[in-house]
Amino acid sequence: MLERCFGPRQLWKIKTFLRNGKLTFLCLVLTVVVIRSNLGAGRFGTPEQDLNEIREHFYHSSRRVLEEAEKTTATANNNATITNLFGEIVPEENLYANADVKKIWVDEDEDKAEKPDKNKPYSLGPKISEWDEQRAAWLKQNPHLPNFIRPDKPRVLLVTGSSPKPCENPVGDHYLLKSIKNKLDYARVHGIEVYYNFALFDPEMTGFWAKLPLIRKLLLSHPEVEFLWWMDSDAMFTDMAFEIPWDRYFNHNFVLHGWEVMVYDWHSWVGLNTGSFLLRNCQWSLDLLDVWAPMGPKDVREEAGRMLTRELQARPVFEADDQSAMVYILATQREKWGDKVYIESAYHLHGYWGVLVDKYEEMIESYHPGLGDDRWPLVTHFVGCKPCGKFGEYSVERCLKQMDRAFNFGDNQILQMYGFTHKSLASRRVKRNRNETSNPLDQMNDELNLLHPAFKAVKLTAS
Repeated sequence: MLERCFGPRQLWKIKTFLRNGKLTFLCLVLTVVVIRSNLGAGRFGTPEQDLNEIREHFYHSSRRVLEEAEKTTATANNNATITNLFGEIVPEENLYANADVKKIWVDEDEDKAEKPDKNKPYSLGPKISEWDEQRAAWLKQNPHLPNFIRPDKPRVLLVTGSSPKPCENPVGDHYLLKSIKNKLDYARVHGIEVYYNFALFDPEMTGFWAKLPLIRKLLLSHPEVEFLWWMDSDAMFTDMAFEIPWDRYFNHNFVLHGWEVMVYDWHSWVGLNTGSFLLRNCQWSLDLLDVWAPMGPKDVREEAGRMLTRELQARPVFEADDQSAMVYILATQREKWGDKVYIESAYHLHGYWGVLVDKYEEMIESYHPGLGDDRWPLVTHFVGCKPCGKFGEYSVERCLKQMDRAFNFGDNQILQMYGFTHKSLASRRVKRNRNETSNPLDQMNDELNLLHPAFKAVKLTAS
């Protein structure tokens, strides 16, 4: 019948197509059988289960290949040889990346350390009651070490520090280095000595409180110092030209940034800040340290913290800190201490970074260094960023970017003495802001008077 409908040539093509189709179908069946034997037939041998298992098989196969490739790459990197300048292979023991720091930094067993007697009240040291007289006698015996550089400028010791252990993140130590470089720059142009501390003087006084034993020891060891200036490691100078108005504090021994109404009337735990303060070397200061310290030991901090939370406005629940303790002392014992405390708000002895860093460009456009206040802050303090810790209270990216900006903001005031400035507040690179000359002394440009400040001048006596 097909011969009637189709011609001989067309019929031959149809028969050939059918024979090829049978062969193709047979190959397909054999392929399915082989795949099912290798991958399994699914739970019930259904096509859907077959498809799922095929997908899963290929997914795990590809994932295994990738993992093996990653392991191979890591092994290759570990086995990669490093050569020195002379083309010599550097031994593995010479590579800092391979060093096991746990074998290097060995701490004494804290459990074997002498435990303090909990029945005895904590003390920073032996009671001293005649320090003013002892110090005056020492200064008289050592006239070459006066406590004032000139009548209106006291001898100042800037004190800061950090943990004896490395930071708990890979970049923290770099930002500590920036911070101390910043402080050294300010101190150099203002005739201030610097003490950087790595040591924990008292194992009971850690964290916030580690500064108190240190400050007491420095006051007693340096009678020539009139004021000790404490500054936290996360605070930076951002006005290199501002000079502390020392004559303002002639009748005061303790200077902190804050607001009197918040401390004395509101009892607010953020009414002042103890991240940057000035403390005179005198008997009054030693007495204040003795009153301040008892909330600091480890075994009393939790209970003291609960008390401070009850007594101070809006304080969160956490262990006792030095700032809250000072607010509490001043608020409850104003008659005893208040007359010698100066709560400064005219300039930023401490300036909260969150309200300052985004205004740097506006400050550059509208104002100039030497003001110290909102227009050009003396100090920018990165409270809550904790650049040396595992985590902070703000975005790490935001904190580090703004710390770079603050550093460069202050650093530009130093670099301008030498004809350079950062390309931007976000850049580590610098550019020239004036051309070199064959007469450098004639072209010396120091608009901020930081290169040769008055205190460096030597008074010559007539012969």
